[in-house]
Amino acid sequence: MKKVLFINTGGTISSSYQENGLTPTQSAENILAEIPELKEICEIDAHNLMSIDSTNTQPEDWASIARMVHRSLDQYDGIVIAHGTDTMAYTASALSFMLGTVDKPVVVTGSQVSILAEHSDSKKNVIDSFLTACGEVAGVFVVFNGKIINGSRSSKIRTRSYNAFESINYPYIGLVEDGKVVYTEGVFANRGTVLHPYNDVYASEVFLLRLIPGTNPAIFDAIQGLGYKGIVIEGFGMGGVPFKERSLISKIEELMKDGMSIVVTTQCPYEGGDLTIYEVGQKVLEKGVIPGYDMTTEALVTKMMWALGQTTDPAGVAKIMATNYADEVSLPTEISLPVRKGG
Repeated sequence: MKKVLFINTGGTISSSYQENGLTPTQSAENILAEIPELKEICEIDAHNLMSIDSTNTQPEDWASIARMVHRSLDQYDGIVIAHGTDTMAYTASALSFMLGTVDKPVVVTGSQVSILAEHSDSKKNVIDSFLTACGEVAGVFVVFNGKIINGSRSSKIRTRSYNAFESINYPYIGLVEDGKVVYTEGVFANRGTVLHPYNDVYASEVFLLRLIPGTNPAIFDAIQGLGYKGIVIEGFGMGGVPFKERSLISKIEELMKDGMSIVVTTQCPYEGGDLTIYEVGQKVLEKGVIPGYDMTTEALVTKMMWALGQTTDPAGVAKIMATNYADEVSLPTEISLPVRKGG
């Protein structure tokens, strides 16, 4: 049997009702005890790294999880991390960059309902995650509601439903059906080939700004005054930024001349942005901003934090942001995989 490490970090899956509402109280051992079927899948070691609501997760916690995973990979065939759903996509994206190119499955999962509840989605999600962790495809994944999602493409789009997560602008890595992992045909052919080593250094001074009609250009002065090193701007449509009344272009240009790294992306989760199509995109693109293309906001934020941990030089940050690291999945050379057609 394969051997998998189970790391508990908290979240709804480990919560119980306390005086002030749902609070993480259950240990990794408690969670495993509720799912005896796991003993038939693999050998499991349990570790309690932290016990927090994922709303309280900080970039320092991403690094702690990454270090735990990194030093454990040689000892296990796969790793499963229990995590709260609210910031799970941020953690999965951050791990995709921090861990580098992994040669084993690293799975992040959780649930919408506590493991202690009668009709919880937690048991299915955990079982599916262990099946994925025992699989032959390496990478950082979110496994939720039977879907295997590339970590840097995951996003929580529903607050209550069991199908809370989607793969944004990328096919599912696969599905877990009737206790079997079925990988998506062709999903690996177009993935990135850039290998990179483990590196958990990051800079948390990244600000996310979602534009609305009437955004005050002075907001950029406030952001700079708070010591931020990078900004991810969610523009309109394809990534448009206003340049007439309350123009934001000059302020963006000022910050970039002062060494600020700025990404412009779209507020629309699907189909990505393109700053070359409209004048409202070209005006900001010609100032040298970094296009967000079809990456998720969670991936853009965590990747910029990670990039700024490597260099504060805007050209260096832009190069890192443009390099395809986290879409990689390593496949063994001599295995026959069941496949699913389409995405």
